[in-house]
Amino acid sequence: MIPALILILLLGWVCGCVVNYVCDVMPFSRKLTAPICVSCEAKQSWADYLLFRSCKECGKPRSLRTWIVQAAGVLGCTYLWFFPPKALGFWIALILSIYFAIVMVMDLEYRVVLNPISVVGVVIGLGVGIKLHGWLALAGGATGFAAMLLLYYAGDWYARRLAKKRGEELEEVALGFGDVNLMGILGLILGFPGVFLGLMAGILLGGAASIIVLVVQSIRKQYQPFTAIPYAPFLVLGTILLLFPA
Repeated sequence: MIPALILILLLGWVCGCVVNYVCDVMPFSRKLTAPICVSCEAKQSWADYLLFRSCKECGKPRSLRTWIVQAAGVLGCTYLWFFPPKALGFWIALILSIYFAIVMVMDLEYRVVLNPISVVGVVIGLGVGIKLHGWLALAGGATGFAAMLLLYYAGDWYARRLAKKRGEELEEVALGFGDVNLMGILGLILGFPGVFLGLMAGILLGGAASIIVLVVQSIRKQYQPFTAIPYAPFLVLGTILLLFPA
């Protein structure tokens, strides 16, 4: 029991390293390269990176996100080992969790869902979706993509119209096209008609977060119109609620 638990903890630590590495490298190079410092973009040796040493060029230590992801990797892997979703099993659930973590961290930190990440997501989503729903996974993917595409254009049109009416410059919109691709991937995983529940859950979670941001800004008297929040984490969380029931 104890050796198995040690292996699971080590596996969780490795998963955290994978998430951190992808989120440190991909936003800058758009491909998997040697590790770099996210502060000065200087290349790091694999030994320095894996041992979490400070950057030799700028002296900056690894970010707080690094340690949060490492801890989440260990805790998440351990949880899935003892409570794996019946429909997915441990390994598929672990692969999905790594992918979801990469999407969430990258969007929270860099406000982007990269095309290479979306391509990998399509492969994972198609495999998982067909396993769970058969070819209805394709219907879920198409529905999720189309629904989010409609919301993307509607939100962009409304924001630009409102900005023009107020005489303000629109610098950022709530939804990016990466969110459209992501919802297509999540639709593959959730299938049809499950994609509607996932989309609704994501919208509700994102809406609740938007209200909280608005309230906090109002209390601090720092209200900023058109404040955009990253929506990918809420779309992912909505899917997690459906895939990993408590």
